[in-house]
Amino acid sequence: MKLHKCLKHAFGMVVHSKLRSWLTILGIVIGVAAVIAIVSIGAGLQQTLNSQISGLGGDLLTIQAGFSRGGGFGGGGFRGDSGGSGGATTKTVELARSDYQALKGMPDIMLIDAEISGSVNVSYLDRSGRVTLTGVDQKVWSQVTTYTMREGRFLDSADQNVIVVGARLADSYFSQPLGLNKVITINGGAYRIVGILDDQSNSIYIPIQTAVHVIDDKNTDVYDQLIVKVRYEDQLDTAIQNIEDRLIMVRHVTNSTKDFTVTSRKEIQQTRASLLGSLNAFLLAIAAVSLIVGAVGIANTMFTSVLEKTKEIGIMKAIGARNKDIMLIFILNAALIGLVGGIIGIFFGILLSGVLPSIMGGAIPFSRGGASTYVSLNSVIMALSVSIGVGILAGIVPAYQASKLKPVYALRYE
Repeated sequence: MKLHKCLKHAFGMVVHSKLRSWLTILGIVIGVAAVIAIVSIGAGLQQTLNSQISGLGGDLLTIQAGFSRGGGFGGGGFRGDSGGSGGATTKTVELARSDYQALKGMPDIMLIDAEISGSVNVSYLDRSGRVTLTGVDQKVWSQVTTYTMREGRFLDSADQNVIVVGARLADSYFSQPLGLNKVITINGGAYRIVGILDDQSNSIYIPIQTAVHVIDDKNTDVYDQLIVKVRYEDQLDTAIQNIEDRLIMVRHVTNSTKDFTVTSRKEIQQTRASLLGSLNAFLLAIAAVSLIVGAVGIANTMFTSVLEKTKEIGIMKAIGARNKDIMLIFILNAALIGLVGGIIGIFFGILLSGVLPSIMGGAIPFSRGGASTYVSLNSVIMALSVSIGVGILAGIVPAYQASKLKPVYALRYE
């Protein structure tokens, strides 16, 4: 029997069992749609993460007081004491000006930004609130920050009572939007806006000399963190080791009693990428369950079709159809079910991938300012191939069973 005749018979089996076929197709549609949606969201998040990595500053290090066994991200928390394993102590661990001066002359380091931060009261017109204020070294901040400016400029060395604010604070925090040269009140003092960042934060940045007078319990000799820009990014590991060795010497500690943490921002993003990959794999495994259920539905439909078409199988064999022709008809029937389910599933998966991020909102990790999705041609081809493959695999056993029916038994079957 020629291929086009087998295909015609297979198509007729789908058409003449409409309800059962469409219920079976529905299982494939759900599975494929789930796979497409999850893969597209994962690809979108991966693109977002890659763009963050490229703009993150792989040559930047963050130094903080307190030792984190987890390397600063998802690790075992900061150890604030300086006593090692000898028990707790009341000594406060700080980053001092002496640490800053010790690092400043190192050949591995190009720039250092000393920062302090705290919570302050802000008000503008009839609205007030409490936000985070960060004091930065305005001489180098613009060269070490990974933020970009939406409006205005960064702080410079001559600035005093001026600030740079995050976009969310400027756009929606107060009853009216903030703009350049607007004046807001911070802890009772007036400060003029010279720049608005292109981000989604409520943060305020101010010269560190001014910040010590605005934030309670701060002084110019103690810092909350140091942002270090290394001279050669390809020698990052060596720079980290040299910085740690210098701080261990200056702070009079050992590797076992280390009371500071040096964190590479590149390592943080790589950890995020690993977590994202694990999350995508987990979600894909869940979506695969739907495809398995769809495969069971196809197998059930095919077994039923074999029973219903037993007499027809006998007639076709009696007039010369071979076992492989019968098997091919039922496999093509299963493949058609997978194909139709895959095409419809891809369509709904693309729609779902566009709607799901807005529904999930902040539940999607690593996405700031809205999540994006990306439906690639490879994911569409993969989903379609899987749906057809699932249909064929589910139809092999029923097709083999149909091909082995004896013509005499099939003709006598009622």
